Amino acid sequence: MATNPDETAESGGVFHLHDVSKTYHVGEVDIPALRSVSLDLYPREFVVLLGASGSGKSTLLNILGGLDRPTSGKVFYLDHDLTAASSAALTQFRREHVGFVFQFYNLIPSLTALENVALVTEIATKPLTPLEALTRVGLADRQHHFPSQLSGGEQQRVAIARAIAKRPDVLLCDEPTGALDYATGKLVLEALEDVNRELGTITVVITHNVAIAGMADRVIRIGSGRIIEITTNSTRMRPGDLSW
Repeated sequence: MATNPDETAESGGVFHLHDVSKTYHVGEVDIPALRSVSLDLYPREFVVLLGASGSGKSTLLNILGGLDRPTSGKVFYLDHDLTAASSAALTQFRREHVGFVFQFYNLIPSLTALENVALVTEIATKPLTPLEALTRVGLADRQHHFPSQLSGGEQQRVAIARAIAKRPDVLLCDEPTGALDYATGKLVLEALEDVNRELGTITVVITHNVAIAGMADRVIRIGSGRIIEITTNSTRMRPGDLSW
């Protein structure tokens, strides 16, 4: 990847986005998803992205994770210029540095929880063992169960274990509690918090649930493709103390 250390050194951030815009072309119509977004993400922080559907949250997450490219602007991960990276370099970036968790678990039905996690550890350079990853999310005793034998919350925690098994530097989560009930959602949030605190993984969580903002270091509100507010919490609430 091309590098330009001078542009990232000033911010002190792990990620540095400068004036990032993204426009999707649908037929003859241009649909702006992000408009001139500038943002830094810092080591070990837990960030919550809030905003209505269509506000640009998922587009921002996909650009951070190297799944999408901006139409204009710059994205740096440390001294790596992701906007100038080749497709192969972006694949390497995702493989080595990024874990993804989505609202729907995307587990392979014919594999056990342990085997689903092992798929990632086989291609990682410094992985946790599959059992250690499952232990971190409280599912060691369910390692030999298939997805159909697990609850929705357990499947989501397997998905988190799979994402963290390669020891990613950043964990990007798109509505990880969106399909879960209150009690189960808290268990998933506790797993994410533990990963952030114990492994030091930068964690970014998209949610519609304003209450989840209480457990973040910073809360970023997005509207119409723009960052409209960034707030910092003086103390982080534990997931067990949240209510909604």
